[in-house]
Amino acid sequence: MRLGKTAVVLGGSAAGLCSAGALAPYFDRVLVLERDELPAGAEHRRGVPQSKHPHFLLNSGRRAIGALFDGFEADLIAAGGLHLMPSMDAAYLDGAGWSARKRSAMTMVYSSRILIERVLRDKVRELADVEIREGTAVTGLTTRDGGITGVAFTTSEGDEHIDADLVVDALGRGSSVSAWLAAAGWPEPETRTLDAKVTYTSRWYELPAPRPATWWWRHLVIMPTPDKGEHPAEHEYLVNFFPVEGNRVIACMGSWGLDMPRTTDAFVETARRVRTPMFAAAMDRCAPTSEVHLTRSTGNKWRRYDRLRTPPKGLVFVGDSICAFNPFYAQGISSAAGSALLLRDHLARAGRLDAKFSAKFLAAQRKLLAVPWSLAMARDQGYACAEGTEKPREWKRRILAAVSAPAFSLIVGAAREDEVVDEHFAKVFNLDESLGDMLRNPRVIAGLVRYRVRAALGRHRVPFDFDAQAEPPATDYSTATAR
Repeated sequence: MRLGKTAVVLGGSAAGLCSAGALAPYFDRVLVLERDELPAGAEHRRGVPQSKHPHFLLNSGRRAIGALFDGFEADLIAAGGLHLMPSMDAAYLDGAGWSARKRSAMTMVYSSRILIERVLRDKVRELADVEIREGTAVTGLTTRDGGITGVAFTTSEGDEHIDADLVVDALGRGSSVSAWLAAAGWPEPETRTLDAKVTYTSRWYELPAPRPATWWWRHLVIMPTPDKGEHPAEHEYLVNFFPVEGNRVIACMGSWGLDMPRTTDAFVETARRVRTPMFAAAMDRCAPTSEVHLTRSTGNKWRRYDRLRTPPKGLVFVGDSICAFNPFYAQGISSAAGSALLLRDHLARAGRLDAKFSAKFLAAQRKLLAVPWSLAMARDQGYACAEGTEKPREWKRRILAAVSAPAFSLIVGAAREDEVVDEHFAKVFNLDESLGDMLRNPRVIAGLVRYRVRAALGRHRVPFDFDAQAEPPATDYSTATAR
């Protein structure tokens, strides 16, 4: 059923492209307005500076995009994306040393952000009634009777305006839509924030051919040290040696509240001080193909449009324009895709695009966003450097800081040995289940308690904490979990 003549999407990044797929069945025309001139291939562009860093496409995001665009995952893999099982294909340094290699419930598709967007653009361009207009700067909204009725924009040919039955704000963290609404008489939405001062820096490399014989792994992950004593600042880094298409990797180092290297020389020297020599050694075997890219705009920010007494009719928000997350937690694209799929489901049930539709969608979206938001808060609220409306009282912050890392290690350890804990932990990581729901599951609690008792007795099924200064062990311990 068609709900209107024209829908307009503000922004042609991942959130906007997913939104176009959601809108296409319900409008005669869908217009995507994008400031950049879009590349034909998988290339970086000015409007997505974070594309130079690693991006995980979580399973919930894979499914949501697949529901919006049939064949997306197959096309992504055909274009070079890597379908891997992290527990078998990633060397994971957590706690004091390397974790065991074993099969688990979770698989992932690894690729660059630029490849994800290129495949999405290809899918959108297959839709007959969708048009992407490039080189277009959105300058405002037109309103009437409590709703949005059109979009003003400018191109190289001058100022233009288009009437719209529905507008989707996918302009990202820097969206001006809230300011335009305020100018039109709506109150500023309550905004929840927490900036844990995360900075991360990345450099791209080409892998050696052939790969070294000892590299059974495709992905290196180095978690911050649990050591509370004296240690180099670099031991606090979260480090990834992240595989992408085209026989390439992205070497990435990030931290909470610490300075990060900005030059190539500093990047290489800093890599030698992280808590395993394997990261720098891997970089040494590869050929650099880029400069160093640094990002600091990483705070969590949730504009609570759902709390407006009368939210504007004819306007919805998707992606970072409504809820942006600390990128460390890899929730952005998947949350945006989930919101787009939710929008499609609400459009399918809508009789018309009135105030009731807007309120119902915002209420459902609030529940969807609460899951990734609570996960981001659980970690970032423990950092003394964090600032924002969600910064807890000092006594609470100290408790969170003391409890969160051991609790995470307990869950990770139990997941190594208990298939049910592993299954639910994979669901939480992939935004398919909230952490609260996982911890209310009696079977999960039993698994955690059993693991804790066995650990106290020294009766681990799966070994861990292999020497961090040595190569990660290649042995497959899957059968130890099954016993």
